[in-house]
Amino acid sequence: MVSSPTAAPILFDRALLRARMERARRAGPVTFLLDRVREDMEERLQAVMRNFADVADVWTPGELLQKPVADRFQSIRRIDPDQSETLRLPPQSLDLVVSALAFQFVNDLPGVLAQIRRALKPDGLLLAAMIGGDTLTELRQSFAAAEAECEGGVSPRVAPFADLRDIGGLLQRAGLALPVTDVDRVVVRYDSAFALMADLRRMGASNILIERRRPLTRRTTMLRMAQIYSERFADADGRIRATFDVIWLSGWAPHESQQKPLQPGSAKASLEAAVKGRPKG
Repeated sequence: MVSSPTAAPILFDRALLRARMERARRAGPVTFLLDRVREDMEERLQAVMRNFADVADVWTPGELLQKPVADRFQSIRRIDPDQSETLRLPPQSLDLVVSALAFQFVNDLPGVLAQIRRALKPDGLLLAAMIGGDTLTELRQSFAAAEAECEGGVSPRVAPFADLRDIGGLLQRAGLALPVTDVDRVVVRYDSAFALMADLRRMGASNILIERRRPLTRRTTMLRMAQIYSERFADADGRIRATFDVIWLSGWAPHESQQKPLQPGSAKASLEAAVKGRPKG
């Protein structure tokens, strides 16, 4: 069977993602990023002066909506992370869809956003946070330099992340109105690169790229990576920095009550006339 030329590339092994998340849950998950996102989510929802009855939480790796925020809603449907990217949500059934720290591992994000758009009632809201931007740029650079030096080549170690402009375009492409994106940069300090990698494992966020390297990395390469990381990205006290960019995205299912942008040529006064009419200083 010939695959569709428009099909999204398969970058992530989502079955492995589910297994890694289960392993992290058993070991005791590291939740500092999720905790930060949860607090921010609560503040953002409290700022929206309207009621939401039916809510879905899509793929958040942990509990996102807790009391007292959850008390605002009549029903909350939690969709757990799995290997499928199909959301079995009835059309126009939800007032609000939320998601935290999940969309960065989606192969077909435009398709998922389109599914959410269909599931929202008119004037329903999508509010989500995903990892993106320059996240783990230090680890990426350190691994690339160490592999090039010790092994004569570079393998994919850190997933490619979307940037802010990409996400804004995807929201519009999905048919969501009034799209808004912003970034919360979190810089965390560690004693070593190995301590950072241990946290990533306990977040369920270690390498799940389809094209990831299968054989174990040579000990020499790992030690050289940690050394390069310390040389390039350590503070004066010797601790290293790790960047996490949390991209926030929101958009509304279209509704006639929403503010509409002016159509080109619909302004009642020209810019030239406005400038000429200004008093001279």
